[in-house]
Amino acid sequence: MAQRLVVIGAGMASGRALEELFALDPDAYDVTLFGAEPRGNYNRLMLSPVLSGEKTYEEIITHDAAWYAANRVTCRFGEAVTAVDRARKVVITAQGETPYDKLIVATGSQPFIIPVPGRDLPGVITFRDLDDVNRMREAAAVPGAKAVVIGGGLLGLEAAAGLRMQGMEVTVLHLMPHLMERQLDPAAAYLLQKELERRGISVRCKANTHAIEGTDKVEGVKLDDGTVIPADIVVMAVGIRPDTALAKEAGLACGRGVHVDDRMVTSDPDVLGVGECVEHDGMVYGLVAPLYEMGRVLARTLVGEAGAYRGSVMNTKLKVTGVDLFSAGDFAEGDDRDEIVFRDPARGVYKRIVLRDDKVIGAVMYGDTADGAWFFGLLKDRTNVAEMRDMLVFGPAFQGGTRLDPMAAVAALPDDAEICGCNGVCKGSIVNAIKTKGLSSLEDVRAHTKASSSCGTCSGLVEQVMAMTLGDGFEAKRNKSLCACTELTHMDVRRLIKSKELKTMPAVMQECGWKTSCGCASCRPALNYYLLCDWPGEYEDDYQSRFINERVHSNIQKDGTFSVVPRMWGGLTNPSELRAIADAAEKYNVPTVKVTGGQRIDLLGVKKEDLPAIWADLNAAGMVSGQAYAKGLRTVKTCVGTDHCRFGTQDSTGLGVKMEKALWGSWTPAKVKMAVTGCPRNCAEATCKDVGVVCVDSGYDLHIGGAAGLHVKETVVLCKLTAEAEVIEYSAAVIQLYREEAQYLHRMYKWIDVVGLDHIKERVVNDADSRKALADRFYYAQRFMQKDPWAERAAEGVHAHEFKPIAEVA
Repeated sequence: MAQRLVVIGAGMASGRALEELFALDPDAYDVTLFGAEPRGNYNRLMLSPVLSGEKTYEEIITHDAAWYAANRVTCRFGEAVTAVDRARKVVITAQGETPYDKLIVATGSQPFIIPVPGRDLPGVITFRDLDDVNRMREAAAVPGAKAVVIGGGLLGLEAAAGLRMQGMEVTVLHLMPHLMERQLDPAAAYLLQKELERRGISVRCKANTHAIEGTDKVEGVKLDDGTVIPADIVVMAVGIRPDTALAKEAGLACGRGVHVDDRMVTSDPDVLGVGECVEHDGMVYGLVAPLYEMGRVLARTLVGEAGAYRGSVMNTKLKVTGVDLFSAGDFAEGDDRDEIVFRDPARGVYKRIVLRDDKVIGAVMYGDTADGAWFFGLLKDRTNVAEMRDMLVFGPAFQGGTRLDPMAAVAALPDDAEICGCNGVCKGSIVNAIKTKGLSSLEDVRAHTKASSSCGTCSGLVEQVMAMTLGDGFEAKRNKSLCACTELTHMDVRRLIKSKELKTMPAVMQECGWKTSCGCASCRPALNYYLLCDWPGEYEDDYQSRFINERVHSNIQKDGTFSVVPRMWGGLTNPSELRAIADAAEKYNVPTVKVTGGQRIDLLGVKKEDLPAIWADLNAAGMVSGQAYAKGLRTVKTCVGTDHCRFGTQDSTGLGVKMEKALWGSWTPAKVKMAVTGCPRNCAEATCKDVGVVCVDSGYDLHIGGAAGLHVKETVVLCKLTAEAEVIEYSAAVIQLYREEAQYLHRMYKWIDVVGLDHIKERVVNDADSRKALADRFYYAQRFMQKDPWAERAAEGVHAHEFKPIAEVA
C-alpha cells in the first residue's frame, strides 16, 4: 500500500519535487497537496511578463488540473495549513486534519515590508504572486496613475518595467548607491539605469523611505530629505524572508530557514523541506535553480535512492524585455584577483570577468549575454583559463586565437556544461533526450528536459545544441509552425500559396495538409492576409477571418463599446470636419473625445449598434475611416514644415498628405505608421515610425523600421532622395516588399531583422526595375483595397446584423 505524502505549499519547488518523484516511482505515495493560493503550480518567474502584458496567466501554468489528476494528486488549493502535529503525524487546517507518513514543508518565503509609517495603507502592494500582479494591473488601468517601486533589485526592476509598459508613471527608489548591487558592479548598473531611464522610468539611488503618505489610501512616498513623490500605489520589493512560522510552531529546528541536511531532511526524519523556506549549510536561496536542485535530491530521498545536495552557485538574469544582463559569482574588487574588461559604448556592451589564480570567480555582462552559460560553466567547474586569457572575454567562439564557427563553439562545451540555469539542465541531458526520444522542436525539448521552459533566455543556446545534434535537418524544423493545424511555418505557407497558385483558404488547407477541417483563430487571419496580398482582385477578403476590430472597423474598448477615428489626411482638418465630429459626439452621446498621438480625433465609447449611423454621418461630411484598427497604414504624422515653421526645409505637410492619400487602405502584415518631418529637429517623430521622412535642405532622408510601442526601435536610413515623387515611389516599393515577404503580425522592424537591410536596399534602392515592379504591384493592389469600409458597412444590408443589439437579433 502506498504511503501518504502531504505537501504544504504548491509552488515551483514542491512542484519540481513531485515531478521528480513521479518520474522515479509514480506509485510510491498517495499525495495530498495544500496551497494557500486558490490555484496550483505556475511559473512565478514569468509573473513579470504577465504584469507587462506580454504573457497571460494561462501561458505560465506549470501544472494544470489534468496533470494533477493524471498523477492522482489530491489538491487542497486555497486551504491554508494552520498547524502540524508531529507527534500524531497530522496537518491541521480550518477544515480538519490530514494524516501523513511523510511530510514536505515548502512554505516558500514572505516579502519583507519596511517598517515605515503608512505601510498598511491600501495601495501598498508586494510582488510575490498572481494576486499581487492583478492588483498592480488594476491600478495601472487608471489613466495617469503613478507608481513608486521601493527596491532596485531584480524583483523591483521587473515590477517597474512591467508597470511602465502598462502606461504608469514609475519611480524606483533604491537605498544603495547603484541598482542591483548584489549582482552588478557600478559600470553595469550605470548602463542598466541609463536604459531604464530611457524607457521613462525615474530612478533615485541613495533614497531612503521615511514614510508612505496618505489618509484612506496611498498618496505619496516621503524620503528622508523631505522630498515627496506622488503615488497611487507603492510596490514593496526590498527582499524576502523564509516563511518558517509553521515549522517553528511544530518544533522543527530553524535558523534563518528550516534546517535541512544534504538529503533535504529536517530535524524530524519524517519531515522534509524544500525551496525558499529552508536553510542548508547556512545558506538560504531565493532563485529557482537551487530550488530545483533541492527538489531532485528530495525526490530521491523519498524513494530511498542516494542523493545529496551540496549547495548551489547562482547566476542572475533580469526578465525585462530588451534588457540583456547576466551576473554570476563574486565580482567585488580585491588585491587577490585580476579582471578583464571589455567595453563597446556604441553598442552599449559591457563585460567584466574576474579571475583569481587563473580561474573565473565572477562575471558581469550587459548588452551581450550570449556567452553567459559558458562563463558560468567555467566558474562552476573552476576551470584553469591561463591558456585562453588573451581571448577569454570574447567567449568560446574565439578560443585558440581565431574565431570558431558558433556550432564548433557549442560542440566544444563539455556534456556537463549548464545550458539552462533556471532548471539546471546540462548539454548532455539535452543531447541525450534529442537522440533517445527523437525530439525535433524546441517545444519538444522544453517538454522533456525543462530547458528554456522558465525565463526563456537560454532558448537560443538550446537551439544551438539542437542544431549541433540534428545537423542539416534542424533548420527546417527550428522555425515555429504557423499554428497547431500545420507543421508548416509562415514562410512555408507563403511560398506554397505562390508556387502552387492556391487562391482560396480551402485550397491552402487541402494542398498543405491541414490537420483540421477549417483552421483556427491563429491561422485563418494569417491565411486571409497572405491570399489577399498574393492574389489581389482574385481572392475575396473573408472578413470573418479577421480580428474583431477589423470586422467591425472600430477598436473595441474594455467595456464593450467602440472607438471611432476618422482619417485626417496628414493631420490636417477644417471647421467643417470639426463641426461634423462635434455633432456626432453629441448625437450619439460619445463620452470621450480625445486627440491621438497620430494627429487624429478619437471618439471613444460608441455603442456597437450606433456604428453604422455614426459612420454615415461622418461620411456625409467627407470623412472616411482612419483605419486605426487595421493591420495596414494607420497615420502619416506631419509637422507644419515650410508652411509656417521658420526651420522647415520642405513642405512636410503637403508631402504627408500626398503619401497618405497614395498609401491608405493597404492591408499589411502588421500596423504601419508613417511620418514626415520638415527638418532634423524631428517634431513629427519620423525616426520611430515604420516609414519616416526627414526633410533636409538637399531633399529627403527616407527612414524605415522604427517603432515606439512595447519595443522601442530607432529607424535606419534607407536612402536619400531629391523629389516628392521619388519619396512616394520608394515608400510604396518598400511597403510592397514588406507585404510580400514578412510574416503576419510582424512589424516592419522584425522583417528587417530577418531579411537584412542590404536585401531591401538591393531590391528598392539599387535596382530601378525591381523598385518599379514593386511599386506597380502595390498600386495594382490598391485598385481593390483603397475603398472606405465605413461607406460600405454603413450601407443598409451589408452585414447589418452584426451591429444590431443582441435582443433585436434574437
